[in-house]
Amino acid sequence: MFRILVILIMCLVTGNSMGQSLPLKTGQTAPEISLPRLDGSPFSLRSMQGRLVLIDFWASWCAPCVKEQPELKALYEKFAPAVKQQKFDIVGVSLDKDKRTWGKTVARLKIHWTQVSDLKFWKSQAANDYGIEELPFNVLVNGQNKIVAINLHGKALEAFIQQYLEQPAE
Repeated sequence: MFRILVILIMCLVTGNSMGQSLPLKTGQTAPEISLPRLDGSPFSLRSMQGRLVLIDFWASWCAPCVKEQPELKALYEKFAPAVKQQKFDIVGVSLDKDKRTWGKTVARLKIHWTQVSDLKFWKSQAANDYGIEELPFNVLVNGQNKIVAINLHGKALEAFIQQYLEQPAE
């Protein structure tokens, strides 16, 4: 009985500590994301070169993701001057499978940054390319399309963006 308990605890600890498997590392080139926007128009991550981009993987059915959206909205508003100067932006990559539910959630939360999805749920090519296993998850990509940070949230995310934007232009 004791062995079974120890094995069970080891499995729980190992399973919880692994979380997201990260095939990506900072410094690597970010995989291209080419997906339709909510309005159906095409989007390409390449089109955002030259700015710091927060790629936010989320879904309308994910409670922690929905809870995080007001924080991202505040971040987007705080850095609005950088957005206008095309130095910073956010792209939401939804792992939804129902366009109507996704759209209603975006409207209800008043999300104004780019939203994209292929509506393939966990089978999304972007989710596969970025090794997404849990949500919410994000990646920060610099102006040269290099990954500069992985899965920052809250104050750590805000501080990273602030510090990045304060650096002199290269």
